[in-house]
Formats: sequence, C-alpha cells, structure tokens
Amino acid sequence: MYSYIDMNLGIVCYPTFGGSGVVATELGKALADKGHVVHFISYDQPVRLDVFNQNLYYHEVSFNNYPLFKYAPYEIALTSKIVDIVKAHKLEVIHVHYAIPHAAAAVTAKHILAREGIKLKIVTTLHGTDITLVGKDQSYEPVVSYSLHESDVVTAVSASLKRETYANFSYNGDIQVIPNFIDFHRFNKQPKDHFKKVIAPNNEKILVHTSNFRKVKRVPDVLAIYRSVAAKIPAKLLLIGDGPDRAAVEEECRNCEVCADVTFLGKQEAVEEILSIADLFLIPSETESFGLAALEAMACEVPVISTNTGGLPEVNIDGVTGYTSNIGDVHKMAADALTILKDENLALFKKQAKEHSLKYKLENILPLYEQLY
Repeated sequence: MYSYIDMNLGIVCYPTFGGSGVVATELGKALADKGHVVHFISYDQPVRLDVFNQNLYYHEVSFNNYPLFKYAPYEIALTSKIVDIVKAHKLEVIHVHYAIPHAAAAVTAKHILAREGIKLKIVTTLHGTDITLVGKDQSYEPVVSYSLHESDVVTAVSASLKRETYANFSYNGDIQVIPNFIDFHRFNKQPKDHFKKVIAPNNEKILVHTSNFRKVKRVPDVLAIYRSVAAKIPAKLLLIGDGPDRAAVEEECRNCEVCADVTFLGKQEAVEEILSIADLFLIPSETESFGLAALEAMACEVPVISTNTGGLPEVNIDGVTGYTSNIGDVHKMAADALTILKDENLALFKKQAKEHSLKYKLENILPLYEQLY
C-alpha cells in the first residue's frame, strides 16, 4: 500500500468527446477528489469538466490568428501557457495526454523553465492515433520520438499500443502500460424499461454503436452486420455520434429495407442511459488502441462484437465478453452476434461482460498514476 502526499500538477489534453480527453478529465476529477490540486490546460474547457471542485482549475490557451500565419501556432501558445501556469502555481508535474502536440510543447516548456532553475517532470500518456496514425507521418516522427525521450515517464493505454510505439519510433525507453478506466458510478445498468419499450415495443433485440463516424470506425460494417442480424431476428439499431461518414451511412440506410428500424441519435452525453437498454454493442473498427467505448458498454452489461485489432482483444475477451473477428469479416461478426443474442446465451454473456469490466475500476487504476507522480 502506497501513501501519497497531496500533489500540485497540470493536465494537458484535448477538450473534446474523444477517448483521450475523457480519460484525462476523469483522471483529473478523481485526483481532485482525493485532495490533489489539478490544473487543466487546453484550448477549450473539457466536456467532462462539468463539476465544481475547489481543487480543480481550468486555464484556456488563447492565440491570435494573425494574417501572416496560414495556420495558428497553437503549439507555441500552449508552450507559453504551460510555462506561465507552472511558474504561477508552482506545478511539480505536467501530465500530457496524446503526444501531438502536447508532449512536444511540454518538453519545450521544461527546457525553458530549466534555464530559470525550475524543475518540471513530464508524464506522457499515449492514447492511440497519436502513435498508430498521425505520429507515423514522417513529418511528425522525429519530434514525437524526441518528445518521448525527453519525457520523464511514458505510459500507453494497452500492451498493443506499447508494441506499436516501439515498432514505429526510435524510442527504446520504458513504457508502462496503464489501461483506461471508467467511472462505475456512472456506467452501470440503469432501469430504463419505459425507454426500452419506446425503442423496441415488440421486445426486439437492441444493437448499439457509438463513435465519431470516421473511416477507421468502419460504420458501414455496423450497418452490414445489423442487416444480417435483422434478417434472422427482430432487431433495432441505435447509432450514437456524428462525424464525416454519417451522411454516407444515412444515405445507405435510406436505400435499404431496414431503414425504419435504424435510429441516428447524434452526439449524446448520457450514453450510459442508452447502453442500459442495449443487448449488443458493435465496434468493427480498423484499429483501436484500447476500446473505451466497448468497456463502457460492458460496464452496462452489454456484450461486444469487435475486431481483433489493437487493444480490443485485451478488453473484449473472445468467447467470454463477446466475440472478436478479423477486420471486415462482417459475416462472422453477424453469426457471432446471433449466437450471443440467443435467449439461452445472452444472460451469461451480459454477466461475463460486467464481471470483466470491473477490472477497470477507477479505484484500481488511480493509484498507478499516483505512484508515477
């Protein structure tokens, strides 16, 4: 058992609905609840930073769009803000979530502060596309590799992401795997029988997908899986989120026979209320560094159909919490979905999904970060 003194630290993250911003914000809130003082630094207030706590602070990174610049120099503004907040509030640690551009900005700030005799420690957490997609771009790779070398601690949210980092970057330092977590006070099965009756008045099975509707999420595969399932049993599909591919998926849906049973719900803050009425969660992504959406579903007792890519097999245990398949194998995914949805199987899969999700309780993960700090 470790004993921790109260800390004074900063968290740099994206403020959006994306997984890295959600995890960073929930981590900061949990640290504040334990008595640590946490300063969030971002260009907008994080969407999950929706509570008042005397130990939580938010600092906006503002920058001007001068006509000289084709693109606003956000990284320079972020670096300057980190320097300012560290000096003003005597921060000891900066924890950056997502390597680009946060790690590079923090490293530059660290060197600026060192010239003034101020020591700053940096924890860099890798979340996924900063390594698997954006970071591999040759125009970014040297800076990402340097930022990892100059960080005091590097963590990754899955063993798969750790392996990819070593494979794609000239970095041979230690990477500690600390998985994502969820708040089980929020993500749990809630009695929503009246809501379920509205969506599935004839007790149809309810399938759910949530994402940012980008190509990597393979939302057309979601529709293909659902159409195969709906051809065999009465079923409804709920699609949560928004993004570039939504219009194309809506158009495809309108041109097929199941359109009336597919509902596009757009962005939803209270996604746990929708998951509480679901029977199956679909996540056929091309890549997922962890699979936070799948874990949230499992916490609400929803088994998962996923690909076997990235960190997904670490979260969705094949044959236990659901099934995994190769990317694009919608025929197997549909067959597996039908297996799970059989009345004699569904209760067991729901139970096993919930049990496995409990490994990712916040109280299990929080001490790992405290130990790093």
